[in-house]
Amino acid sequence: MSEVFDCTTPEGLAAGVEAAAAAVREGKVVVLPTDTVYGIGCDAFSAEAVTAVLAAKGRGRDMPPPVLVANLATVDGLARDVPPYARALLGAFWPGPLTIVVTSQPSLAWDLGETNGTVAIRMPDDETALALLGAVGPMAVTSANLTGRPPATTAAEAQEQLGASVAVYLDGGPVEPTAGTGLASTILDCTGLEAVTLREGALSRAAIDEVIVEAARVAEIERLAAQERAVEQVAIAQRAALAALRTGKGVGRPTSKRPPAVGPTPSKSGKVAGRKHDS
Repeated sequence: MSEVFDCTTPEGLAAGVEAAAAAVREGKVVVLPTDTVYGIGCDAFSAEAVTAVLAAKGRGRDMPPPVLVANLATVDGLARDVPPYARALLGAFWPGPLTIVVTSQPSLAWDLGETNGTVAIRMPDDETALALLGAVGPMAVTSANLTGRPPATTAAEAQEQLGASVAVYLDGGPVEPTAGTGLASTILDCTGLEAVTLREGALSRAAIDEVIVEAARVAEIERLAAQERAVEQVAIAQRAALAALRTGKGVGRPTSKRPPAVGPTPSKSGKVAGRKHDS
């Protein structure tokens, strides 16, 4: 039988996170609120639990779930070759309704489905979700609804659709327009040189492009500044070498020491050895 926890109070939040964390560690499935819609999730590194999440939704392995994280630093542990523009977007919109698809770390022992070597990552802006993620680590989480039905914006809606397939429901209250939009997150493919919108959701493309353009402008300024510093360093080194030559400290400058004279050597009597003298 599923457990439901009211996480709108400090006590309820603590009890709910503890119960949900225990369930996740046991390979079970939980429902949690996010800043967009409610999600159904599990331990991202448990293949059996991921399969259970997909089964609960009626979804196949061809639609792998995103991975939610508690902080930005986790990204480099899950992904590689994250482009600078993607990092700029994370800095601007995380925590928030932005999911990025990047190349996953090949050494990770997980099975999220048919990912083609990529992983979708998001950091939600929700107290309950972040508390649970902080307790258990990365979770595979997708919208808490049956495939083909609208995503749940309350714990009750999620429970009505998913029922006993979920071990623990964390009720953080309805998704409010002030806390989110009621829309799913925007998904960007960031595996290439440019960000490609896979799904436009709570975050508009216009807002995304504004950050990318500004990041490119700042990067160009930094590149030109670095170039100027490099030119100045070369000029300083050339001036130092020239000054060293002028003061006689240059490398390869002839020395002033004279070579020893070559010729007859005087004897102790003052006569030159080997020369005849008048008697």
